[in-house]
Amino acid sequence: MAELALVRLLRQPSFRDLWVGISLSNMGTMVQTVGAGWLMASIVTSSGMVALVQSATTLPIVLFSVIAGVFADSYDRKRVLMVAQILMLSVSAMLALGTAGGWIAPWSLLLFTFLLGCGTALHTPSWQACIGDVVPRDDIADAVTLNGMSVNLTRSLGPALGGMIVAAAGAASAFAFNAISYLPMIYALSRWRGGLPASNLPREEFHRAIGAGLRYVSMSPNLLTVITRGFVFGAAAIAAMALMPLVARDLVGGEAVAYGLLLGAFGVGALGGGALNARLRTRFGAETIIRIAFLVFAICLPLIAASRSLWLTGLLLLPAGAAWVLALSLLNVLVQLSTPRWVVGRTLSLYQTASFGGMTLGAWGWGAVAEARSLPMALALAGALALAGAALGLRLPLPDLVARNLDPLNRFRAPTLALDVTSRSGPVRVYLEYRVPEERLAAFREALTERRRMRLRDGARHWSLLHDMEDAQLWTETYQFPTWADYLRYTQRPTQADAEMADRLRGMTIDGEAPRIRRMIERHSVPPARDMVIRPNPELL
Repeated sequence: MAELALVRLLRQPSFRDLWVGISLSNMGTMVQTVGAGWLMASIVTSSGMVALVQSATTLPIVLFSVIAGVFADSYDRKRVLMVAQILMLSVSAMLALGTAGGWIAPWSLLLFTFLLGCGTALHTPSWQACIGDVVPRDDIADAVTLNGMSVNLTRSLGPALGGMIVAAAGAASAFAFNAISYLPMIYALSRWRGGLPASNLPREEFHRAIGAGLRYVSMSPNLLTVITRGFVFGAAAIAAMALMPLVARDLVGGEAVAYGLLLGAFGVGALGGGALNARLRTRFGAETIIRIAFLVFAICLPLIAASRSLWLTGLLLLPAGAAWVLALSLLNVLVQLSTPRWVVGRTLSLYQTASFGGMTLGAWGWGAVAEARSLPMALALAGALALAGAALGLRLPLPDLVARNLDPLNRFRAPTLALDVTSRSGPVRVYLEYRVPEERLAAFREALTERRRMRLRDGARHWSLLHDMEDAQLWTETYQFPTWADYLRYTQRPTQADAEMADRLRGMTIDGEAPRIRRMIERHSVPPARDMVIRPNPELL
């Protein structure tokens, strides 16, 4: 059944063209990874510098993903993706020319790698967010799986190809190959009719858009759990990728081809994990799958540290590659299925920041341990962290992999205003009056606690619940927005899944009466204390 869904997706022209484009781009990225990693290993002896190649790739994602998430939610995603692809093509071309001319030193290699990471940081939130623009929501999980299979197919073929290119023609050829690989994606984007839905509201200010994304995640317990587990997994599992050039050079005594073969083994395992992904999701819960992934790394990393055989190390990387894709694709699907479209780019960017933040810190940390102590000890400690990550599920289990209806609720009807109000008018305060009988007060207050979280999550501020001192049945829920535009933007954010709460509250009122809504604009307020200047009264002197 899952296989049929994947075939159906590939029959959709827009998705197929973009999928082929990103697959070829990923292939170039893997060839680039082999070239950069082996070039660094060949010009320096420092284990820390070799591991920093992986850190330079992931650090920009940590630094800039949140900003890129705002671009994904507030701007035309097609244009953002086009800019990112052209940026990465240009950097790869300059790196190829510089390497061919003999101008690349260790720190300049890290600089170019960092710039390519900036392109990835800009690209990733928009690419992942646009999946929901290309396919229906019910197909998002299958589309994410297919994207994961694309990454893992290129992981299995790209490293071997990269090793052969580097061995035959040098690292410069690998970088040139990567530059050319961006062209199919640029072509596919030029044909795609993408973009954001039309809106009659002004674009949200940049700092407020960032705050809205942070607020949504911070008020969503399920997302916080997914992001935390992603950080720990990234920190532990990245040891296999970051230290692989050293494993190839120092433990198994190989050259560039051996490094490519090890990366290829990891990719073959990842491809197998991608093929099994959909079946495993139907048979096991999300927490079971993520624990298996952690435990696989907890077992494989210490065994890789003890191995001195290229083939044995390659065999151990097969289950590690499968666990890598199972975990990361599962976490990605959980984020997408837990987030409405209006904030999906920012939510994905925060998840990417956490997971790649773990990878960045892990790559740097394991490299430092390898240099200060030994490579086997670094791998063993990473395995211990993976074991701790599996145990963390006892305290922070992942939510079930269930697709909630997060389409816009669209119940709001703009009121007829008696005042001359513009989009920048404000602050605006909203009052909802409920009449609740005494026997339902406990359930009502419990429901309002959850309602508060939902209001704040979607952008409301200064929420409070008031109880009338003269009428015991009258309760007033109130919250505020900086401007009228912020309020209207907020009214577009509730989802179909949120409707249950509104219906529950209405069922608790007397005769099922809907709450009375008042919308008021602030005209005068007490200035902050810092703005108040106290002047002495001359008559009192």
